[in-house]
Amino acid sequence: MSYLNLQAFIEDLERSGELIRVKEFVSPHLQVSEIADRMSKNNGKALLFENNGTRFPLLINSMGSERRMCLALGVQTLDDTAKQIEELMAGLMTPRDSLLSKLALLPALAEVAAFMPGHRKGKGACQEVVMDKPDLTQLPVLTCWPYDGGPFITLPVVHTRHPETGVRNVGMYRMQVFGPDSTGMHWHLHKNSAAHFREYKRLGQKMPVAVALGGDPVYTYCATAPLPENIDEYMLAGFLRKKKVELVKCLTSDIEVPADADFIIEGYVDPAEDLILEGPFGDHTGFYSLADNYPVFHVTCITHRKNAVYPTTIVGIPPQEDKWLGKATERIFLPLIKLSLLPEILDMVMPDEGVFHNIVLVKIRKTYPGQAQKVMNSLWGAGQMMFNKILIVTDADIDLNDSASIARLICERVHPVDDVIFNRGPVDVLDHSSSRYALGSKLGIDATMKLAGEPEFINSREFSFNEKHPDLDGLVCNYMLAHENLPVLIIGINKLHSNLRDLHQQLHDNGAILGINWVIYVDQEAAAIRISDITWLVANNIDPLRDCFYARTANGLPAIPMAIDGTGKSLAADDFKRQWPNVLVMDDNTIQHVDAMWDKLGLGSFIPSPSLNYKVLVKNEGAVARG
Repeated sequence: MSYLNLQAFIEDLERSGELIRVKEFVSPHLQVSEIADRMSKNNGKALLFENNGTRFPLLINSMGSERRMCLALGVQTLDDTAKQIEELMAGLMTPRDSLLSKLALLPALAEVAAFMPGHRKGKGACQEVVMDKPDLTQLPVLTCWPYDGGPFITLPVVHTRHPETGVRNVGMYRMQVFGPDSTGMHWHLHKNSAAHFREYKRLGQKMPVAVALGGDPVYTYCATAPLPENIDEYMLAGFLRKKKVELVKCLTSDIEVPADADFIIEGYVDPAEDLILEGPFGDHTGFYSLADNYPVFHVTCITHRKNAVYPTTIVGIPPQEDKWLGKATERIFLPLIKLSLLPEILDMVMPDEGVFHNIVLVKIRKTYPGQAQKVMNSLWGAGQMMFNKILIVTDADIDLNDSASIARLICERVHPVDDVIFNRGPVDVLDHSSSRYALGSKLGIDATMKLAGEPEFINSREFSFNEKHPDLDGLVCNYMLAHENLPVLIIGINKLHSNLRDLHQQLHDNGAILGINWVIYVDQEAAAIRISDITWLVANNIDPLRDCFYARTANGLPAIPMAIDGTGKSLAADDFKRQWPNVLVMDDNTIQHVDAMWDKLGLGSFIPSPSLNYKVLVKNEGAVARG
């Protein structure tokens, strides 16, 4: 199913009972974000802020549930699209010997051809209105979090072209608004648009760029999809919407954009210019990504529909709206991984706590020793899976969506020494825990049943642990998992007052952690938060090779339990030389203002600010945590 425009999607959301129109004035400066954060963390509806200080309505959380994501993609379930891709790919990849069997491919090939984007002459609906003078301040651009560097366009569909091949790339990169006609262009080191930028720089040419906002919501999804290089995002969009995307040429460059978009922002990046300091920005990791240097995007023209709606989103501590964009990718790309790379994979899940790249769960049909390790190494070498930090492989009988069962499985089936592997490689630019920019390590956990030739560890003994041990006195211990008969202990510490490795060795030597398989160390203030939030926090805060370690036996061998240092790192305690970011929370004034206006907004029963749960984790004022 395709939508004629964003307004058609909004009407569908409203018919489905998935949209609330907010008529009370709400400011795009922090207030929209605070309301959206409350709604997204409580299964709330899409929000259309009709009174925001500009002439354009603001749409947020439009894909913030499985149902709304399915509406955006025109399917009943997210697995429906995966099945369609699997059937198409299987048909195309089946060996063909006879002429008749080869002719049978023609309908599938014709279907693929029908997905390629079309090209419309003249102007599109996205160009109905041309601003006399381009002015981004006329749009309700959000300032999302208190220490953001400024307002950010958060759902831009950014179009670039390779200067020599002409191959198009469509990606999503946040854009900090610096003024009426300039923004930052936050394309990361590993992204295709950054590669295009490097080519324009090599050639000494200005780089044309066009940004689309709105239109069929499938464009937004496809801009986030981890497609292989040189695969056109609008071919995927055509497949998903079962209708080719109509493109129209920009007014000031040869870049083509969707004719039905709400806004088109045209301009260029000049590689000869100095980079500009962009950020901080409250990011999808739940931490600020700190200020860094990025190219400047100069705006030459802004066009829009007559009835344009400004689409936006916020990111932060999960879950947020982007959870469902990630879930769609998880389901849609699973058959491609199975068919082209790893046929033994049965399912893959990226849990909320892993913010997409930090934690991935995979279940396989295991038939030979070492297969789990083979899967790990293959996935770490596959596209954007190279950013994964913690990869857990299970057998076919495991429900990857049952977090309690996964935790018990790891405790019962995983030997904390023999069943873990470490690797080095690229990490996401937003990974603040790595000692080096964009380079870190990975942890693989083999939670499969062991076959002949593999070391077997079935921890079926009755769990026993002495939480009254005198060495634990004075430590802030969380026994929640231990009380559920899981051999996991969470300890809150102040590393400025004790050396963590010495402490762990002492606890081991004195028998204080006898019976425990995994000790997770966190900062004192984090020890009492929810287990799911500890998982999120620790996955963000570890570089596995540096932060996972063991006490040593008298013979110098690694001893159970594994220690995991999930604390925040600092120069004083860890000789960590990079800046460490603060956790995202809303400021008190905004929280109180939204509390006071809640009854006027028509959003239903009062929802307290999620930030109240996380203020204990904030080190100080500002985006940088000073330790």
